Amino acid sequence: MPTRVLIADDQAMVRAGFRLILEGEPDIEVVGEAADGDEAVRLARRLRPDVTLMDIRMPGVDGLRATELLAGPDVPEPLHVVMVTTFGLDENVHAALRAGACGFLLKDAGPNLLVEAVHAAAHGEGLVSPAITTRLLAHYARRAPRRATAPEHPLTPRELDVVKAVARGETNEEICRSLVVSLPTVKTHIGAAKRKLGARNRTEIAIWAWESGLVR
Repeated sequence: MPTRVLIADDQAMVRAGFRLILEGEPDIEVVGEAADGDEAVRLARRLRPDVTLMDIRMPGVDGLRATELLAGPDVPEPLHVVMVTTFGLDENVHAALRAGACGFLLKDAGPNLLVEAVHAAAHGEGLVSPAITTRLLAHYARRAPRRATAPEHPLTPRELDVVKAVARGETNEEICRSLVVSLPTVKTHIGAAKRKLGARNRTEIAIWAWESGLVR
């Protein structure tokens, strides 16, 4: 079954662009569009998409509130929401993640990362735009430097290479190119690193790398 996606953005051209990118993928289906937060909440509750792409700044109910209504801590059956916005301000990142978003992307992140974010969210994985991830983690490491706990089962040298790449904000495709390995191999190493580190997603892998001093 294809991954069903709802697009919520107040700009018709943005919605059309996202639809064009996503419908070019054989395993993704766009099931609806919303021009504001109210419509996004109504459609998401009715359609139950696998992933909702949510703009932050929309008229009426904004994307943060709409995300809270669909994926917040008080929602019995939360949906997967990925925030997509022009604004990479840290307070928006924090607010989106607190509201229940499982991903955060800038609109200029590119088609490949958009598709990757949809696939990751559909499988319950968190994905934050690499540019934002790197900036936030560098800021976090400066303000709260501390040593991370060493895993009980040490990472292999290749797993460490992949973890460092994730911490630098590289996508899976970029890791493939930089390490000259296949995409399944990258995913296997990330899965192994998550298990050994007890991390839920790649952002937590990156946090461990910064806290352990693996990346500076």
